[in-house]
Amino acid sequence: MKFEILPSWRASFPPIAAALLAGAEHFYLVDAHALPFLVLAGGLLIASVFSAVHFAETVSHRIGEPFGSIVLAIAVTVIEVALIVSMMMSPSEGDPTVARDTVFATVMLVLNGVVGLCLLVGGLRHKEQLFQSHGAAAAFGVLGTLATLTLILPNFTLAVAGPYYSPVQLAFVTVVSLVLYGTFLFVQTVRHRGDFLDIATAGQAEHHAIPTNGKTAVSGAFLVASLLMVILLAEMLAPSVETGVAAIGFAEAFVGLIIAAVILLPEGMTAFRAASSNRLQTSLNVATGSALASIGLSIPAIAVVSFLLGRPITLGLEPEHIVLLVLSLFVGTLTLATGRTTIMQGAMHLVIFGCFVLLTAIP
Repeated sequence: MKFEILPSWRASFPPIAAALLAGAEHFYLVDAHALPFLVLAGGLLIASVFSAVHFAETVSHRIGEPFGSIVLAIAVTVIEVALIVSMMMSPSEGDPTVARDTVFATVMLVLNGVVGLCLLVGGLRHKEQLFQSHGAAAAFGVLGTLATLTLILPNFTLAVAGPYYSPVQLAFVTVVSLVLYGTFLFVQTVRHRGDFLDIATAGQAEHHAIPTNGKTAVSGAFLVASLLMVILLAEMLAPSVETGVAAIGFAEAFVGLIIAAVILLPEGMTAFRAASSNRLQTSLNVATGSALASIGLSIPAIAVVSFLLGRPITLGLEPEHIVLLVLSLFVGTLTLATGRTTIMQGAMHLVIFGCFVLLTAIP
């Protein structure tokens, strides 16, 4: 019989990370700049991200929808904002483009990397996969709108020279981003929930054990601990990541790709497993949900930080990245048009993702 109070073996990661940080910061037992320490800290950062997402899912499963989705989205947003702010406040005065680069990398990773890989693997295993185009199109429409408002429009406004928004414009975009994301969350979890159910399992009842109150409370405590460790580890590793990217000759925007990859790793694996099991709708829900939370919640949070710190944030994309974003939205629209996919769509999305990685590293 399992010990119900301890939620998972993932609970071991926050205490290990805390011990490592204490040994480096307070007791000077290890060299915080040594390569073995940085590798270990990076591994614990990724493990803490997995732990935070796991415990957030446990809590969200207990409290139900739509509040469960909100808890999970807030947890992922805290992770992303913590990593971005750590980079913005690094000793080198930070990089004002890191927020833009991270959000754009998240969108491209989702639309082309995660979705492309899921479509390719699902097509190879099942030849053709079906999904509900109404739900996928709704998620894609909100994602395209938010991406355009936050990443393209700042280049063409006149109040201040792009790629920035004026304070009033940034405040407006912050509000409408939250409104759009909240509306989508309501539609997905309450009003039109049936549009987001997987066709392959639509007629099957789900039998998942609801976590007990004790397990939920402990999971909530470990969620907070995991998020705290992510923030502290990110702050410690931020200068080394920037230095490492510069040392290998890659552009600064590659830092945003690294942050996005760390954030999306748990949910990317979930989407991959769902597509492999012929549950493409679930895969699309997980993938697009990550991107929507990244723009709909992270951009407003970072905007608030920008106001508080008095530091402007660059939002408008470079011309070549605008081309890739528009191409991704166009190809994605074609992918969702029929409600069925094959390996062809997966191959197209992966080619676009490869171009994005190349131009991010070597503009």
